[in-house]
Order: sequence, then structure tokens, then C-alpha cells
Amino acid sequence: MTVDEAAKLGEEFGVIVGDVDEDIKKELKLERAQGVAVFEVIGNSRADYAGIKVRSVIKEIDKTEIRNMLDFGKAIKRGMKECNFTVGTYEPADPGDPVGWGVNFHFVGCKRD
Repeated sequence: MTVDEAAKLGEEFGVIVGDVDEDIKKELKLERAQGVAVFEVIGNSRADYAGIKVRSVIKEIDKTEIRNMLDFGKAIKRGMKECNFTVGTYEPADPGDPVGWGVNFHFVGCKRD
């Protein structure tokens, strides 16, 4: 698995992603530069239907911790072979919500044509 292969698998799933680096860590006020940041969600994709949001950080896929793009690639490849899996994200709350960031779990169901 390479970073490019992981990025292509992400696009098949419906997200444009990249490693959380120091700049993203600061911008999103994260404790560590760890996980995979979602830069774009492709409309009408499995990620879109699951409710994955731009600016969220993917932290786990089907109970597998995601530390970087290689972890993401391996886990999303396994997940997409299955009909159903979960994606755990750390994401901003809705504007105006005083609570701030939170962890969400997204159910990814079978792809329907």
C-alpha cells in the first residue's frame, strides 16, 4: 500500500483525504498530528451518504485506529470489500454549537446503483 493507492481508494469511497500534518493540527486545534483529514466529500458517494463531513478527521475504520494515510488505505480497502462498516471521525460541531468538536460514528451501508 502506498499513499497514492490509499488516496485513490479514498476517492472510490468518496473522500479526498490527506495526513494530518502540523498545520492541520494547529488549524483544527488537535492534540496530535494523527489521523486522516477530509478535504472534500464527493457527492452521491458512500462517504456522502454516510454523512462524512469536510474538515473532519478520520480516526478509525471498523475499530481499526487510523494514524496516517497507509492505515487509512488498508482499512478502507478492507471496509469497502464488506457490505457494511463504520467510520469514526472527529469533527466540528454545527456553527453556533457551544460544545465544539466531537466524535461521530458513521455507518457505511451497501452501495446501491
